[in-house]
Amino acid sequence: MTTSRRTVLTALGLAAAALAGCSSNPSAVDYPPVVFVHGNGDSAALWQTTMWRFESNGWPRDRLYAINVPYPSSRDDDTVAQAGRTSTAEHMAFLRSEVDAVLARTGAQQVVLMGNSRGGYAIRNYIARGGGAAKVREVVLGGTPNHGVWAIPGYREGSEFSGTGPFLKALNAPRNAAGDEIDGPARWLTVRSDGNDKFAQPDGLWIGRPGLPTFVTAAGPELRGATSVVIPKIDHRETSFSPAAFDASWRFLTGAAPLSTTVQAEAAPVLDGIVSGLGVAGNAAAGNVSNNLPVAGATVEIYATDPDTGARRGGPAHRRTVGADGRWGPFTATPGTPYEFVVTAQGYAITHIYRSGFPRSSDIVHLRAERIVDAERSAQAVVSFTRPRGYFDLQRDTVSFDGSSSLPDVPPTSGAGVAASKRLLADGTDRAIVGTFNGEKVVGRTWPLAGGHLAFLELTY
Repeated sequence: MTTSRRTVLTALGLAAAALAGCSSNPSAVDYPPVVFVHGNGDSAALWQTTMWRFESNGWPRDRLYAINVPYPSSRDDDTVAQAGRTSTAEHMAFLRSEVDAVLARTGAQQVVLMGNSRGGYAIRNYIARGGGAAKVREVVLGGTPNHGVWAIPGYREGSEFSGTGPFLKALNAPRNAAGDEIDGPARWLTVRSDGNDKFAQPDGLWIGRPGLPTFVTAAGPELRGATSVVIPKIDHRETSFSPAAFDASWRFLTGAAPLSTTVQAEAAPVLDGIVSGLGVAGNAAAGNVSNNLPVAGATVEIYATDPDTGARRGGPAHRRTVGADGRWGPFTATPGTPYEFVVTAQGYAITHIYRSGFPRSSDIVHLRAERIVDAERSAQAVVSFTRPRGYFDLQRDTVSFDGSSSLPDVPPTSGAGVAASKRLLADGTDRAIVGTFNGEKVVGRTWPLAGGHLAFLELTY
């Protein structure tokens, strides 16, 4: 017997449900704080569009919080200390402190917790073992590999991602005679793909072991006792950051369809965020492990750019050398105007990040200073095309990068599993370079590698 409830949503079904349902916002007295928990190696910035959709449907901005784990990547073995990595216990403790801070700030008694991927582990651990059961009203987990990325007896069982390892075996122990895997009294929702999630695959391709059975299926993110929503063709990150995932989450939290899954524009978006980098505390300029720690002393310049050529329109619209908190703003943007963000910091390349226009305010426009790696040094210029809130799927998506529908580093037939494509250019001539993805367009410029420059075209959606 299972108490799981599954809803399979197709694109057509979503549209029909939105039209047929009774669209409404929560009542004015029923806006619990929502705390968003990012995944492995990621940052709070990935929740930007999700928070915009909540705001666009009436959820107050001051009731939405995205945490930023200082060292966001897991250990190879959870029991063995590893520089620049976070154990499951440390991950849970950080979430607990952030929830307590949100409750103190808002005066609320409970929060909603929304987690993507590994973020769901911290949420489950906090509720089961960290004293969070009474402080959480609802839980929404997108793509969390609740039964492991692999479940192979004897294979890397020290990793928190092992379904046969001690961490997940304890979290998945049945709570009752029905075999429920969730802790009350919170209500739980899991959102998963029907088969396009790279970390819920029966084959070990995406863990570097093609042909190895993982003993994990597309249903791996489901939890017995939770409501489960299955959305066709979405990828691992889209289980949290796509319009369809927002729709499912809103319906679960409010009992009604959202007014819209599109982002509603503001007249004068105010932007802010932190500059982070690579390495570990005390030696932040060494090593390439990603962190979410501020890079004090970094300088950020922002330029409005031509939407067709990526060329700068005048001098810097904003310039700031950041302090100990890493904050580079605030900056009031012009809606619809694309921008170039330039990060200059000791020990890093001059990092040029091109973004399409910002429709709404955000204080999690985080910028990462990057380094030139040895494999790039033979090029005249290096440009990366990135999709932080999802992956490229050349069988599903309409994509082009520098005029080609073939993207370096992105397998043409393996489904959605790569979020960045990098071109090493033999010609260093200054020119426009364009990335497009399902209607979104980002235009940047090439910059000479010899001058210590790297360029990034970063998609918003």
